[in-house]
Amino acid sequence: MNTTSALNTAGARPLQFPIPANVYAETVVSVKHYTDRLFSFRITRPQSLRFRSGEFVMIGLPNAEKPVFRAYSIASPAWDDELEFFSIKVPDGPLTSELQKIEIGDTVIMRQKSTGTLVVDALTPAKRLFMISTGTGIAPFASLLRDPDTFEKFEQVVLTHTCRDNAELTYGQELVAELENDPLIGELTGGRVTLYNSTTRETSERMGRITALIGSGKFYADLGIDKLDPETDRIMICGSMHMLRDVKELAESLGFEEGSLHHPASFVVERAFVG
Repeated sequence: MNTTSALNTAGARPLQFPIPANVYAETVVSVKHYTDRLFSFRITRPQSLRFRSGEFVMIGLPNAEKPVFRAYSIASPAWDDELEFFSIKVPDGPLTSELQKIEIGDTVIMRQKSTGTLVVDALTPAKRLFMISTGTGIAPFASLLRDPDTFEKFEQVVLTHTCRDNAELTYGQELVAELENDPLIGELTGGRVTLYNSTTRETSERMGRITALIGSGKFYADLGIDKLDPETDRIMICGSMHMLRDVKELAESLGFEEGSLHHPASFVVERAFVG
């Protein structure tokens, strides 16, 4: 794991192209590489930006006349002074092939509107909230787990994170480990957040896709909890398209209803996310 975290813009690379109109141009303040496939970074936050924890924005790089923008969930909570993102590295990706090379002091551009379905206002109150994620789909949950509103609406939160390899689980493990030391919400989260990891390729304590683990009953047995019930539970889903489809079908088979800001219900899916 490689971390850089001291802001020093003296060596920042000069911009090759002008910043497009009507976008924010923000400065990279830290970068952390977890594996050869995953990294996180933080940028300055525009003073005028307002967003709900769990939403995403469109970000890009000022490296072309018409920059490529992609949807990225904001991993930091709405109260944070900076914006955090968790990204996959795709060698030939239109954006990530270059984004993975960013350094402190570099510029990241961002469109001015945030949106998304993974917000607590799209769910009705309940006892337990299940956050189901794969890969970098954990990002919006990193935001929501650090937001007091989540713990005002739900008594218990179960975060599932499934990746190919053990090292790819580190981001979520560090996130949950640091919750109780968080100066704003540490007192709220104590004993209320459970992390459930699994891997699909590398051998680990828990192997398998989350849908298979839930379907077999191992998920419930491992955690010592009752089965998912729309009367007491709510579900948020973010990750690979395959997982989104399977967990959505599972939720609906159990009687859960998809919600939105206009019609809050018992589960929500982030449809903009791919990866």
